[in-house]
Amino acid sequence: MRVLLLGAGGYLGRFVADRLLADPAVQITALGRGDDADVRFDLSTGSPGALTRFLDAVHPGVVVNCAGAIRGTAGELVRHNTVSAATLCEALRRSGCGARLVQLGCAAEYGPSPHGSSLAEDATARPGGPYGVSKLAATELVLGSGLDAIVLRVFSPTGPGTPAGSPLGRLADSLRRALQHGDSELKMSGLGVQRDFVDVRDVARAVHAATLSAAQGVINIGTGQAVRLRDAAVTLARISGYAGTLHELDGPLPGPPAPRSAPGEPAGHLPTPAGQVPCPPYPDGCGAWQQADVRTARDRLGWRARISLEESLADIWMEAACRM
Repeated sequence: MRVLLLGAGGYLGRFVADRLLADPAVQITALGRGDDADVRFDLSTGSPGALTRFLDAVHPGVVVNCAGAIRGTAGELVRHNTVSAATLCEALRRSGCGARLVQLGCAAEYGPSPHGSSLAEDATARPGGPYGVSKLAATELVLGSGLDAIVLRVFSPTGPGTPAGSPLGRLADSLRRALQHGDSELKMSGLGVQRDFVDVRDVARAVHAATLSAAQGVINIGTGQAVRLRDAAVTLARISGYAGTLHELDGPLPGPPAPRSAPGEPAGHLPTPAGQVPCPPYPDGCGAWQQADVRTARDRLGWRARISLEESLADIWMEAACRM
């Protein structure tokens, strides 16, 4: 089976590539903007016609789309997430390859949900920010394309390679600095959110399963268990060997009113007082709680998460420790 992989150089794409390459029946062609791609092509600016000609030449059986952006202006997010999906769908419709499309979506498409609830695929999507809106629009384009397509709605990916700017990446880096400087106290804020953390290697397994399945529509990829960021911080501290005290600072800090936010900062952003580790609001626009209903993945893909959050956190810490 020949697979065309888009976004192979990204966080999820790297692990998807490794998983697919481990299958001797799979041949991968990587298409993307980076120098490491087999073929250079920018989905956000390239034409459907040019991509159609490439599809007809390569004739993949499956196209996996891991490409996109998680940060940027609203316009940039729309270009890299929504316009890219539109270009890909149009090229696949024009092409004679008949390839199946596996699109990676995200839980930010759902937006905030009630505490204690589990989000099923038929939940009404109300994204809470530009990123979720851009990804939801991409999902709707894929589902309305008439293609043989599946959208894997990935919850909060974690594990090796977790970006340093992500909440768990920030926690690991804060612990690294505390150990380096011999700090006996670590003050953190913004740890009350609860998310369904799923290891990136399990996500890659789900993508592999989707390439072999006939399932269509949206399928959630998560663990089915929300975890408080505070508990992840405690586990990371134990894994790292940090013997100091963790202090969580919930709510506004005493002092004068916060200044107006600088460009690019979230509304109401507070300056970081001395001794406090900044932990900005969780960046997905999904509020305080999010948890996946994962029964569809089990029933239609034969997939369930295998890697525990503790193992994921251990791998995050190993990478952080290498920077000490």
